[in-house]
Amino acid sequence: MRRVLIVDDSPMVRKMIKKALAMPDYEIIGEASNGNEAVELFGRLHPDLITMDVTMPVLGGLEASKKILKTDPTAKILLLSAMGDEDLLAQAKEIGIKANARKPFTADELLKAVRSLTGD
Repeated sequence: MRRVLIVDDSPMVRKMIKKALAMPDYEIIGEASNGNEAVELFGRLHPDLITMDVTMPVLGGLEASKKILKTDPTAKILLLSAMGDEDLLAQAKEIGIKANARKPFTADELLKAVRSLTGD
């Protein structure tokens, strides 16, 4: 079972992710609405996987991911972005994010992206 931390400032998107991952393979162990919360919860909960929104208040997804990967270079982060910005995706790869999905996504698209990251 993969333990998942969902990070998105939109409660609706968090709900969509929970619904997409509502299966025996995944357990949602926490939710954060900004990057600072994500960094704090990652340190406390040690999830197997993080779904990370790019654009959030307080601390954005790239900055939060940098902090998380600095403390644990093996952290698995799926970056969720509404923007088709190639520069952003290049920055994400540079800091160690290996997978991304574009919003809006279907449950199948999200699962495919998660599985590509976890190797399931």
